[in-house]
Amino acid sequence: MWRLGLKSLAAKKFRFLSTTVAVMLGVAFLAGSLVLLDTIGRTFDDLFADVGKGVDLEVRSAETVEATFGDVRGPIDEALVGDVLGVDGVAAADGNVDGYAQLVDPSGDPMGNPAQGAPVLGFSWPTVDELNPTRLDGAQSRPPGPGEVVIDRGSARTAGFEVGDTITILLKGPPEQFVISGIATFGEADSPLGATMAIFDLETAQRVLGEPGRVDYIDIVAVDGTDLEQLRRRLIEVLPASVEVLTGEELIEENQNTVADALGFFNTFMLVFAGVALFVGSFIIYNTFSIIVAQRARETALLRALGATRRQVLSSVLVEAFAVGVLASLVGLAAGVAVATALKALLAGFGVDIPTGGVVFLPRTVVASLIVGIGITMLSAIVPALRAARTAPMLAMRQAAVDESGSSIARTATGSSLTALGVLITLYGLFGGSGRAAATVGLGAALTFLGVAALGPILARPASTFLGVPLRAARGFPGLLAGENAKRNPKRTSATAAALMIGVGLVGFITIFAASAKASINQLIDDSFLGDVVIDAGTGGLGGISPELAARLNELPEVQAASGVRLGFAEIDQRSEIIYGIDPATMGRIVDVGIVAGDLAELGPTELAVHAERADDRGWTVGSQVPVRFAETGEQLFTVAVIYTENDLAGTYFMGYPAYEANFGDVYDFQIYVTTEPSVPPAQARAAIEAAAAGYANAKVQDLSEFKAAQAAQINQLLGLIYALLGLSIVIALIGIANTLALSIVERTHELGLLRAVGLTRGQLRAAIRWESVIIALFGATLGLTIGVFFGWAVVEALTDEGFSQLVIPVAQLTAVAVLAGVVGVVAAIGPARRAARLDVLRAIAAE
Repeated sequence: MWRLGLKSLAAKKFRFLSTTVAVMLGVAFLAGSLVLLDTIGRTFDDLFADVGKGVDLEVRSAETVEATFGDVRGPIDEALVGDVLGVDGVAAADGNVDGYAQLVDPSGDPMGNPAQGAPVLGFSWPTVDELNPTRLDGAQSRPPGPGEVVIDRGSARTAGFEVGDTITILLKGPPEQFVISGIATFGEADSPLGATMAIFDLETAQRVLGEPGRVDYIDIVAVDGTDLEQLRRRLIEVLPASVEVLTGEELIEENQNTVADALGFFNTFMLVFAGVALFVGSFIIYNTFSIIVAQRARETALLRALGATRRQVLSSVLVEAFAVGVLASLVGLAAGVAVATALKALLAGFGVDIPTGGVVFLPRTVVASLIVGIGITMLSAIVPALRAARTAPMLAMRQAAVDESGSSIARTATGSSLTALGVLITLYGLFGGSGRAAATVGLGAALTFLGVAALGPILARPASTFLGVPLRAARGFPGLLAGENAKRNPKRTSATAAALMIGVGLVGFITIFAASAKASINQLIDDSFLGDVVIDAGTGGLGGISPELAARLNELPEVQAASGVRLGFAEIDQRSEIIYGIDPATMGRIVDVGIVAGDLAELGPTELAVHAERADDRGWTVGSQVPVRFAETGEQLFTVAVIYTENDLAGTYFMGYPAYEANFGDVYDFQIYVTTEPSVPPAQARAAIEAAAAGYANAKVQDLSEFKAAQAAQINQLLGLIYALLGLSIVIALIGIANTLALSIVERTHELGLLRAVGLTRGQLRAAIRWESVIIALFGATLGLTIGVFFGWAVVEALTDEGFSQLVIPVAQLTAVAVLAGVVGVVAAIGPARRAARLDVLRAIAAE
């Protein structure tokens, strides 16, 4: 029976290969994601091990606050460098400063994209060679002095900078110009993870990045042969309790983990799409083997009559499935390297440049890909295999079997139960406060898709009849034939449509979610924003514009009020929170935050504004005392001075400039909100604002329509990426439709021969098969869009508290998706239709 299964595959090579492709694409994405992650991990493990090998110990602040991009730490006193050097066993020590520094290219545009890509880094030049992670490139390069800077080789090559050129750099203070004294690499990489680097002498770095007399950390080189643990204990004895001491190995591991965490979301993102592709592929495998089993019913009956046991019949089908799984997994593994390369280029397109290194192909990638690829194939084939084994010999010898799945009570009950369970689990994940909401919603979505797929045969007949009516009117007999063929085998029709249903459902959901997000942002701006202009730094809070610009704008006669918005992290109630900084004197005239208690004018050095929902949860009122812990200043006691209801532009907490500047070391505005004088023409006011902002390369002046468009553009960029990745599931569905039609033509060879004999032309036959494919595709698209609309509604409703105030069903876009599904049906039918039209009439009639 093993030989029989393998010979059956060899006899049907096209069927074998087309079935393999469905799983291969999913495995390729899985393998590619794993290869990319391992390659990145190995590259940066080696990179940080190389650049950190000279650091034996590091002293830094023990006060930390967790942020979305890693822990935030405060600076320490530079005088501690002298204390460290006085400890027995310390050979050398160097204080270092780092912070925000964004390079400006020769055309005046800021380099890097910290909001969506790699960071823009500034730090001080280490004076101890063993502690310097950078390497000067070229004979002319030298360390920076006053008024000078060293930049990374990647930025120099991109912008065409050379040693001796003058470069403008955006800092937390006003932009400044420096002479490039050198170009450097970060270890062997042109730059660290695609980030830009601006390296200053220590005194300059303290002035433009940090604070005079303060450093962010102290790196130490120990005397050869010194026991590092003993040296660490000696350092702890002489240093204040506010600092901590790490070994170089601990520091390297921490840096490696930080990079892994930073890229972990992207890998998870890709693995989700690999899972979708494999999920779609499983329907194709199931459908293909179901058709194969049905077509070989007489062959199976003959084998059973000759003495083959049910186990042997089962084994023969599973052997085919195993062979498909093995081939798909092996080809997918090989293609995974190419996918990893494509994903690396995709990352580079988002500004995260992965250093060049050899591809890392770990055993776990091979094992995971084989297990998943073979496992998905075997699981998808098990039900058809069991059906083949349980078919009675005499029943299978009958000429034809009637598909009764469209009226099955058991199927109706099973499908309805699965769908209801999936919907309930999804709603629980969205609204029930599940601790693992994403996983819960994912499980609910999968069960919903399975439930609707199980109900597919029940829905296929009425849907095929409905969709066939206009075809019958427009195309005559070919349209009638297409509709009848689609509905006479509802199980096959629904199983083929199910693969497309998943892809279209996800596309529909993402389309609704994106449209609702853009509409909600627009509504938020219209309802809460009283200003006329937004100046955006494009940094997402990871850097920004000097506060000097907002002050300058407030002096313009064309401007009524301007307030910069700042962003920092602090710990409140043992939770890391984002705290915004605003100008109490002007913000109230620009943004309506819905104040229900207190006054913005009361926001002084120790006052805090709290969103009403959070205040209610904590039992706070105006006058309540709230401890807030900052990385720079430790725990401080604040008084609730304002309670407000609109948190979409102001977050959960905000404070005035006096409190922000007293507790955060890095002060810059990531956005500036501006209200112009009503008596000044808008064009004149904008010209004055643009003139004031001209010296700040990252200050993008936008009116409200432009600001809305910019927010929508960010969503559209991510939307385009998701559509491209979901396109994989559409391709797999197309393969499935083509495969099903090709197999059904073999099944209907005798019937097609008779139709041709009684006068059906080749063109009519091709048209009938094409329209049958369109019916299947539109059926799948209809189910998918229905599910997509449900999930779109559920997610938007669940995110109401996060600012999603508008549910938008973009009818035109969803209609385009349905039309695209019809086009997919036509394309999928091209090959099978041609094959059917070329059948020899006499041989087809003679076929059984």
